[in-house]
Amino acid sequence: MVGQRFLEELADRGVTGRTRIVVLGEEPRPAYDRVQLTSYFAGRSPEELSLTDPDFLTRHSIELRLGDPATAIDRRTRTVTTRSGRTVRYDTLVLATGSSPFVPPVPGRDSAGCFVYRTVEDLLAIEEYAGRSRTGAVIGGGLLGLEAAGALKGLGLRTHIVEFGPRLMSLQVDEGGGRALGRTVEGQGLRVHTGVAGKEIVADASGAVTALELSDGSRIPADLVVFSAGVRPRDQLARECGLPVGERGGVVVDTRCRTDDPALYAIGECARAADGRVYGLVAPGYEMARTAAAAIAGQEVPAFTGADLSTKLKLLGVDVASFGDAHGTTEGSLDVVYADARAGIYKKLVVGAGGELLGGVLVGDAEAYGMLRPLTGSVPPVAPEELVVPTGAGGAALGPGALPDDAVLCSCHNVTKGTVRAAVTTHSCASVPEVKKCTKAGTGCGSCVRTLTAVVHDELTASGAVVDTGLCGCFPHTRAELYEIVRTLRLPSYAALLESYGRPRARGGEGCEICKPVIGSVIASLAPTVGADGYVLDGEQAALQDTNDHHLANLQRNGSYSVVPRIPGGEITPEKLIVIGEVAREFGLYTKITGGQRIDLLGARVEQLPRIWARLVAAGFESGHAYGKALRTVKSCVGRTWCRYGVQDSVRMAIALELRYRGLRAPHKLKSAVSGCARECAEARGKDFGVIATAGGWNLYVGGNGGATPRHADLLAQDLSDAELVRLIDRFLMFYLRTADRLERTAAWLERIEGGLGHVRDVVVHDSLGLCAELESLMAAHVDGYRDEWALTLADPERLARFASFVNAPDAPDPSVRFVPERDQIKPDLPLLAGPDLPVRTLEGTFAR
Repeated sequence: MVGQRFLEELADRGVTGRTRIVVLGEEPRPAYDRVQLTSYFAGRSPEELSLTDPDFLTRHSIELRLGDPATAIDRRTRTVTTRSGRTVRYDTLVLATGSSPFVPPVPGRDSAGCFVYRTVEDLLAIEEYAGRSRTGAVIGGGLLGLEAAGALKGLGLRTHIVEFGPRLMSLQVDEGGGRALGRTVEGQGLRVHTGVAGKEIVADASGAVTALELSDGSRIPADLVVFSAGVRPRDQLARECGLPVGERGGVVVDTRCRTDDPALYAIGECARAADGRVYGLVAPGYEMARTAAAAIAGQEVPAFTGADLSTKLKLLGVDVASFGDAHGTTEGSLDVVYADARAGIYKKLVVGAGGELLGGVLVGDAEAYGMLRPLTGSVPPVAPEELVVPTGAGGAALGPGALPDDAVLCSCHNVTKGTVRAAVTTHSCASVPEVKKCTKAGTGCGSCVRTLTAVVHDELTASGAVVDTGLCGCFPHTRAELYEIVRTLRLPSYAALLESYGRPRARGGEGCEICKPVIGSVIASLAPTVGADGYVLDGEQAALQDTNDHHLANLQRNGSYSVVPRIPGGEITPEKLIVIGEVAREFGLYTKITGGQRIDLLGARVEQLPRIWARLVAAGFESGHAYGKALRTVKSCVGRTWCRYGVQDSVRMAIALELRYRGLRAPHKLKSAVSGCARECAEARGKDFGVIATAGGWNLYVGGNGGATPRHADLLAQDLSDAELVRLIDRFLMFYLRTADRLERTAAWLERIEGGLGHVRDVVVHDSLGLCAELESLMAAHVDGYRDEWALTLADPERLARFASFVNAPDAPDPSVRFVPERDQIKPDLPLLAGPDLPVRTLEGTFAR
């Protein structure tokens, strides 16, 4: 990453046009985003992680040689020898060799099943081996260790984290933050072992890992072990050619990133900076790349004397951030702490004797990081305690106007607020993308984008410009405004909406992939009110839907589809269970009980979907809407009917709510739960709307989210009767549908909407805007107009025609087409050409007669 940034810095300074540049790379692929490496397991391909545009290399005549690393440097002849034996001469040599994983000298570390977590190839190897493993262990509980643990968990392995220190992420967070992080991580099903080390890796007779023995004498069964115990600078080339290195490693450089040989520079994780530190973060590496490029170009050098170690990450779905003097080492400093153990939130600010903000730690809620980090070193405009207390609980929310111009908004590229403002006022940038292109702010880790957007919009507004908040290039309106237009004018057609309210350049066109599914969802949610057909695959509506909705099923990674029948409240009869089992066996489907108390049937081909659903509908099942932005499930515990602690019938209420709101199209998916007592077995506070029973009725919580950004729901109202509860949920959901942005979960909506929870309570509970009757009417129309999509599909031959894998064989699969298992996965939609004179060929390139 640092090497690629160095090339870009050279190009910006005009060096590439007059100089031959040769890049020697050890890996088989060009530079890629190692910070986002774990996103590979979320579906991003290695190509999507690439930081290198081939056109950039061609345009600047840069010679990139992959898979042939340098093995020796001869400073006398100024040559580099590569692994293949090639010799490359140089006038200036830059070392950007990074770091290598540290593998502790644990006996058995060379056993089959032991890996490091550093490169794309490492991930590919881990993924392949995990396919025949059940339990994994990660040695190291730092940043990369938690990422590795998340990857193993995502691959379906029971996962242990072993950390020698007293807490996870000990370099970034303090004891309180470590406790909060540990509780949250263990709450996700991972086992954390702190204060112990790996003593021995136990292997079987074949040399494969079977267990990890710890220093306290305990043993963890494990089929796969990942070492993530830190990194070491890759300074071997420098050592061997006689360059000075630090006592603990790293090529010694000055403030210009130059070694004691004037022709040699070192940047990134392989360098020991002038302040004696080796920096393991990408932002300092980028600064070093900038410094070295300026020095080589003969320009004024921005001296590298040290770097900001602030960092904000999402690990295992938990926001973690630290900045400045996070551990309070400054003499006379004081701590301001806010902690909510139930919500897994911990916030600490370190404040100096004069009131200046010195640093802080944020775990579980790092939303304020973008504002707090730039304020470091200054006296905040409000009391420190107001900076950590949640806004909804009386805390003060600072806007970007509170930041001085010299505050660094983007630490990855060292871009200040003043530079961003100048991009608008001096360089005439009129949008956030234009500012990003001009300044590079927000193009690194992305943690500053929210603050950057606020600064840009404020500056545009101050200059008299109109800030475009439109949904996309087709509409100048927000989603909420388009919802009101469709509702008020009763427009059942996307084409009519685009023609009348689209931007002039978009009228008469087909729209875009942003607005089409949004408007499709709006029309579907208002179908009974605006006179539209609620079936999403009829006429114009079919062209508006997202990929999953096109076949009323969720597309899976291997190209097959899921079948998820609705099971309200998780309650099911033996007869229905038998039908599900028979269907799964007949069609060879993988079955899984989900966290939402349903049964997934995975691996169905397109043409099989109608036959599968015909069986399920006949047995009384209906669509579970696992494919749409709609209500998924209402989870429940067994309630007072069975549980000795239950105070209300949670199953009955869960069934009633799920049947009431089934099929409700929304800006994003909706999840709910009902717990029969305060023990909260249904985890209702992690849902978009959750219900917890009390002796006096029901408590209603809203705005929770158990996904990528966990958030506990807030109490909206308490001790409600059945009728009061349903009425408030009706209002809440319709108010959310009416005002939320595109793809905005209720958690993000509740935090964004002006006035937050207090405003929502005023509107929904106290009817402050006089909307409640209308909201209830809209929900009543939805309930009355609900029809099961799969039942409608099966009753119409024209609708069934879309469920064909091959257009030239719509009625049944071609008998000459076979589907074969590959790597333990079924590739259902990859046709295999087979015949007497044709080889059997898969898209993977495997051939057989």
